[in-house]
Amino acid sequence: MSAATIDRYLKPHKDANYPVALSGTKPSHILRSSIPTRTSMDTPLATPGFLELDTVAHCGHTLKGEFLRTLTGTDPVSGWTMLRTIRNNAHVHVHAGLEWMVRHAPVPVAGVDFDNGSEFMNWGVIAWADKKDIPVTRGRPYQHNDNAHVEQRNGDWVRKHAFRYRYETEAEMTLLNELWDLVMARKNHLLPCVKAIDWAHTNAGRKKRVYDQPRTPYQRLRDAGVLDTKTRARLEKENAKLNPARITRQINQIQQQLIDLASARTQGTRPAA
Repeated sequence: MSAATIDRYLKPHKDANYPVALSGTKPSHILRSSIPTRTSMDTPLATPGFLELDTVAHCGHTLKGEFLRTLTGTDPVSGWTMLRTIRNNAHVHVHAGLEWMVRHAPVPVAGVDFDNGSEFMNWGVIAWADKKDIPVTRGRPYQHNDNAHVEQRNGDWVRKHAFRYRYETEAEMTLLNELWDLVMARKNHLLPCVKAIDWAHTNAGRKKRVYDQPRTPYQRLRDAGVLDTKTRARLEKENAKLNPARITRQINQIQQQLIDLASARTQGTRPAA
């Protein structure tokens, strides 16, 4: 029996035990023609400060009812990422999350880019951006590579640490934001990542990506020379105090609390095997 045949026979059982996460993005048609698009084929950004935005729905395996969402903002140049859990996609909560990101961004926000979801494609968010003089762009519908950096963070940062459980309560929102503080400290300061900088060709003529040397988002920001004196000193102080082992223990403790709070509720929403 080949590996492909084994996978085919096991697929129904895997789908029952690990259901595919649902998407809470609802396409918005208003304002679409007035917001310029930014695609994966455009000239890469060179200066930190631009944010790709998206939300992750903590809905478990049903979109019914009220559930929490995490707002993700990532800088494609430095890799610096910020996470904030909000009550839902109502404008008042999205607005509060965006305000939090602007306050906590290490460099002034020079622009934002998002998909075509209604949580961003509405008059409230556009008016907020206009008031702060922040340019707005959007990706093409159903083209996830246009927002590839934030989509990657949704999986590696949010789903990997908060799992696919359903979260609804104020206590769970508090725990999630405590978790994101730890995840941001570990990922932004301690874990190096590579960045695609060019294309090359193999001996067979195929194109392949060329990556730079691994550096943490904090190192990329520091080396870019875009931090003001006060922010640079604050980040250096935060970086010097970090203890990877303690951060990991705290993350594990919060994750166990989230599992205890949400696992029974999520199990109840899973489809029958």
